[in-house]
Amino acid sequence: MKWSVVEKRNQFDEVFSMSESETVVEEEVVEEVEEVVIEEVRPIAGIGTLVFGKWDVSAITCKDPGLAPYINLTTVGVPHSGGRHANAWFGKAKLSVVERYINKLMRSGPYTGKKQGAMKAFEAALDAIAEKSGENPLQVFVNAICNGAPMEEITRIKFGAVSQPKAVDASPSRRLDVALRNLAIGAHQGTHKSKRTLTNCIINELSKAGSGDATSYAVAKKEELERIASSAR
Repeated sequence: MKWSVVEKRNQFDEVFSMSESETVVEEEVVEEVEEVVIEEVRPIAGIGTLVFGKWDVSAITCKDPGLAPYINLTTVGVPHSGGRHANAWFGKAKLSVVERYINKLMRSGPYTGKKQGAMKAFEAALDAIAEKSGENPLQVFVNAICNGAPMEEITRIKFGAVSQPKAVDASPSRRLDVALRNLAIGAHQGTHKSKRTLTNCIINELSKAGSGDATSYAVAKKEELERIASSAR
């Protein structure tokens, strides 16, 4: 049986149109599957931006340009890394300052080694600061760090048998360490022989240090250290 050119062309067109319709259907199915996959894969809330799943760190600013690159606020949900950076050189720079402050809080007093209790106390303090001030409590925390970080320290230089104090500039990493330590010590000292809880003392210390009040332990220690360093130049 012979086929004419027109019949062959018509048959080819029919087959081509069927293949096109099948490819279009397949593309639509693939697009639908891709859309479903995109909708299902969503970032977990709290990774990288939210502290305790509540406070956004993307809008936090630091008024101290020297400390700004060293203040790490990235966190994954709950600020607890399990000490994975403990034995690495400058590994603490990879830790969130929130976790580092919580670690400082549990170094002495009734919260020694009790990170869960110190974490809950600090979270409650952030909630109270946000309710009282109406702003992001992490901004108050960063301001407290900036106001409690000393610019200068003293060291001793020995000339033979004579030891002489000498003022030196503090590195940004050292300034951050001292500020976090003094903020934690100030909160702990408020609970000594007092009925006030650690949460209330954290609120008091961070609020005063955030506003630059000299009655704050961290700000007072900073001014004292800088005054001694200025006399040792």
